[in-house]
Amino acid sequence: MTQQRPQYGEIATPEEQRRAAGLPPLEASAPNVAPPASGPAHPPVRDEGFRRPHRADRLVTIGLLAYGLVSVIVTAVSYLDLPRVMNESMKILGIEGEFTNFAQGKLWGTIAAVVLVAGWSLTAWLSVRRLRRGKITWWMPLVGAVITMGIVSVCMAVPMFGDPAFMSYVENMGG
Repeated sequence: MTQQRPQYGEIATPEEQRRAAGLPPLEASAPNVAPPASGPAHPPVRDEGFRRPHRADRLVTIGLLAYGLVSVIVTAVSYLDLPRVMNESMKILGIEGEFTNFAQGKLWGTIAAVVLVAGWSLTAWLSVRRLRRGKITWWMPLVGAVITMGIVSVCMAVPMFGDPAFMSYVENMGG
């Protein structure tokens, strides 16, 4: 078998062929229709799901969540012994007598503790979601705390208004 030899220019690149023929390079022969743009023709597309995080926002949000966690743990534990907390509150308010609504106190104290933990957990979850998306989040722990404490206050009011000593104090306040 005989091996065929390549013809002249078959192996040469287009640039080498032009140079051998005495023609200008390909880049110089193409007419420049538009001036070169200094930047890309289209602005880069940003992923709307992720934005650059704000360090101060992240720091404040995490600080508020940490403070809230400590507060929730301490408060939830104390609410599990609500009759003691109510007695202390009545002494601070100057109410004579003792808290005697023990059954509702234990029940609603436990409910208040669960609401506190659930409220903080939901707030933390929503805050982390917003932080991961790069959204401003510092306000989320504050709003979560206000909503949670509103619900907890209702839970605390039920046994308090069912206590005879407290109701006697409320009735005598009016005059």
